[in-house]
Amino acid sequence: MTTPVGAFLLALEQAGLAMHEPMAIADGSLHRYQVDGDKSGSRNGWYVLHLDEKPFGAFGSWKTGQSLTWTAGKPESMTAAERLALTQRMAATRREQAAEQARVHADAASRAAHLWERAKPADNAYPYLARKQVAAFGVRDLRGQLVVPMRDADGRLWSLQFIAADGRKTFLTGGRKRSCYHAIGRPAAALCICEGYATGATIYQTTGHATAVAFDAGNLLPVAEALRAKFPQLALVIAGDNDTETPGNPGLTAATAAARAVGAVVALPQFGRDAHV
Repeated sequence: MTTPVGAFLLALEQAGLAMHEPMAIADGSLHRYQVDGDKSGSRNGWYVLHLDEKPFGAFGSWKTGQSLTWTAGKPESMTAAERLALTQRMAATRREQAAEQARVHADAASRAAHLWERAKPADNAYPYLARKQVAAFGVRDLRGQLVVPMRDADGRLWSLQFIAADGRKTFLTGGRKRSCYHAIGRPAAALCICEGYATGATIYQTTGHATAVAFDAGNLLPVAEALRAKFPQLALVIAGDNDTETPGNPGLTAATAAARAVGAVVALPQFGRDAHV
C-alpha cells in the first residue's frame, strides 16, 4: 500500500515536478529542491508537506510558475472542522510560498543588476542579431552572450534573458518573469507587444512603433495588463506568433486572450520562418 509520502511524491511526478533526489521532509515547512531533469542544478522546486490524520501538501516551481495542492483524502469526505483546518493550512502555505518567492526574486534581481553592470553594449554584428537582421536595441553582451533586460512597468530590473550566438535562450535562475518585459522605443501612436526580442526588434525597425518584448506566450497577458494600466488610452497591438505547426496554435491563442483582456488588436506579422524566436 502506498504511503502518504509516496503518494505525495507521485503527485509531484505526475505534475512534471519530480524530485531529482526523491525525499520529502514532512515537517510543515517550505522546502526547496531540484526538479528532476533540470540541468541547471538550481533548486527551483518547492514543497510543503504535513503528515497527520489528514495529510496535506502543496508544491510547485518558481521556474514554471506552477502551484498545486495535494491531500491524501478527498475534501468531500472531511468533516466541516477538517475542511476548515485544510483551508487554513492552504492559506498559510500560500503566504509562506509568496514570501519565499519574493526572497528568491529579490536575490535574482540583485544578481541581475550586478551582471548587467558588467555587460557591455552589444554590437549589431553579434551573430544572432546579424542572422535575424536586427539591431541591438538596449541589449548588452556578456561573455559572448546577448543579454536582454527584464523590467517591470516602473522600470525596475528583475531578471535577464541570455541569448547565445546559436539562438539558444536561457533565463537568470530564480528571476521574476511575470509582467516583466524589454522596451524598444518610446510609445506614441501605438504600442506593440510580442514574444521574442528578434520579433520585437523587427516590428520596431519595420513600423517605428514602440514594442514590448514579453519573452514568451504565457507572459503576453501579464505584460499587456501591466502596460494597459500604465497607458490606459494608448492603442495596444498584440503581435502574436502564428504557431500553425503546433497543435492549438499557442502563440495565436495567447495573443487573442491578451488582446481581449485589455482591448487590444491582434496582428500576425508575416516574417520568414527563420525570423521567429
